[in-house]
Amino acid sequence: MAVERRAKKKRQEEGTPDWMVTYGDMTTLLLTFFIMMFTTAEIDGSELRMILAAFQGLGIMQGGDTLQSGKLAELGNTVMSLPSQESGKALDKARKKAVSLFQPELQTRKVRIKEDERGLVITLAGDTFFPSGSAELDIAESRGLLERISRLLRSEELAGRKFRIEGHTDDIATDPGGEYPTNWELSTARAVSVLKYLMEFGVPEQRFQVAGFADTVPLASNETAEGRAYNRRVDIVILTEGHL
Repeated sequence: MAVERRAKKKRQEEGTPDWMVTYGDMTTLLLTFFIMMFTTAEIDGSELRMILAAFQGLGIMQGGDTLQSGKLAELGNTVMSLPSQESGKALDKARKKAVSLFQPELQTRKVRIKEDERGLVITLAGDTFFPSGSAELDIAESRGLLERISRLLRSEELAGRKFRIEGHTDDIATDPGGEYPTNWELSTARAVSVLKYLMEFGVPEQRFQVAGFADTVPLASNETAEGRAYNRRVDIVILTEGHL
């Protein structure tokens, strides 16, 4: 009997305790989580969207159809969705290229770059490139920048893209008897001026749209001089597919 007790006691001490299995699973999940956090710190937008697609089917997100053919169909990324993913990746590359091309102007706030629902937006500060109340570009100030913008718009990353040039003003009224009776005419004329030079620098005319918004889309309050200066601008928008 003493021998049997010792044998049973020895068998009970063998192997890993049950709690270690749960602990190991938790440690593995935490390691995976921190690796993901570290990896996405340097990942570009399109690759991040691909990773997030893996979580479709959890919570409120809808999963993919396993019977659909195409790359990563299990994750909802089918053949039909691949062009938009490649398009997003191209726009990310264009943004990085723009930041590099316009670094001097970004530092002096003559140019701003952002992304919104329209696409990639390159903003030219109105007071830097246009005399007050005029749509005549200061070409000595703007030629080098416009040449670089045209180079970006003609780049391989943006092949087939459409562009929209939008003029914006503050809410100070123009001279009713002058060349531009209202801010509508002034904002549109400034957008057309930018268009003409970009066409001269080799960007095809058929890829452009032009719009004048007057003071209807302010970025800041028109109550201050600083806010009004911020609102006087021309936006060159590299359009997403949904805003053609």
